[in-house]
Amino acid sequence: MVEILHSGIVFKSERNTDHQSYTFPHICILPDGRWLSSARAAPKKKEIQFQHIELSFSDDEGYTWSKPFRPFKPLSFNGKPGLFRTGHLTYIGDNELIAVLSWVDNSNPSIPFFNEKTEGLLNCEIFLSRSFNRGSSWTEPSHVDLPAFSDLPTPTTGPIIALSDSDLICQFEINKTYYDTKEWHHKSALVFSKDKGLSWHEYRIVSEDPENIIFYWDQRPNIIGENHILNLFWTYDTVKAEYLNIHARESVDRGKTWSKIWDTGVPGQPAQPVRLSDGRLVMIYVDRTSNPCIKSRLSYDNGKTWPADTENLLFNSGLNQSWNKKSMQDAWAEMSAFSTGLPAVAKLSNDDIILVFYTGKTTDSTDII
Repeated sequence: MVEILHSGIVFKSERNTDHQSYTFPHICILPDGRWLSSARAAPKKKEIQFQHIELSFSDDEGYTWSKPFRPFKPLSFNGKPGLFRTGHLTYIGDNELIAVLSWVDNSNPSIPFFNEKTEGLLNCEIFLSRSFNRGSSWTEPSHVDLPAFSDLPTPTTGPIIALSDSDLICQFEINKTYYDTKEWHHKSALVFSKDKGLSWHEYRIVSEDPENIIFYWDQRPNIIGENHILNLFWTYDTVKAEYLNIHARESVDRGKTWSKIWDTGVPGQPAQPVRLSDGRLVMIYVDRTSNPCIKSRLSYDNGKTWPADTENLLFNSGLNQSWNKKSMQDAWAEMSAFSTGLPAVAKLSNDDIILVFYTGKTTDSTDII
């Protein structure tokens, strides 16, 4: 049984401002007890222009939060102006935090992030920034060079995973360019560093359907044991134009090789799995089979099964925002209209779990709670 001990608002939407829409939340717990949260802020959910990343921290276990601040300024890359769309934070040891930032080309602010005609994305690049003072200030973002994907959009899907103080994993997706009319072949990938993110060389493709029917979106990997990573996917059937259950696969060699993918039997869009001290796994996810709800389930077998009798309802939006879809364009339009989703979690030493997600009564006015 999951019990809600406390809830509140981390980022509060303000009407008719450049932070009316909050999405893409994340939460990071520092060893000294500080909670540090990040989120994308924008005037509207689909708005590219004026989007930015805000941070806020709490030193009293989430009861109060600092005024949001904006440490990552817009910058140009390869001669093109860009804005940061997402930012995820990881403590990597020795008083160092690393933020992985998803940069998006903003040279033409009038066009949307997703090209509905071609199913291509605006160019996305990966940047890193570091903090040595508990997240109060950050270094100038540096670009992550990925030669194998240098001509393709590579939006990040979550935080850096710290295998040790030096060994890091960066997670991202591989998409196609904005005006490319060829068929979209979606992939999830990881790239590895052995020097605290100063260089990135070896990479692995984590999900790709050879028949290009199933898309494994929004990978959510997390360490669940020594050398053991469990990855969860928001799963979409492009032929039937419908979401499938959450799928999963695991690696027992620190992300280098992966098992056969399996159906978890749970509908929805997951956060990363969390291991409790007694060995159970917790998965928090959005179930959109009716009103969008935030739910949790437990697994006793490393994520192979998630029994229905372990399900708990954590939040009910009270709104039905699911559409009858016939195409990828319909799916993207539906996704753009959601006003509840993207849960992210962190675990405290006492097995308490911190959950953040975005929600609101309308698409363009959402808080992070």
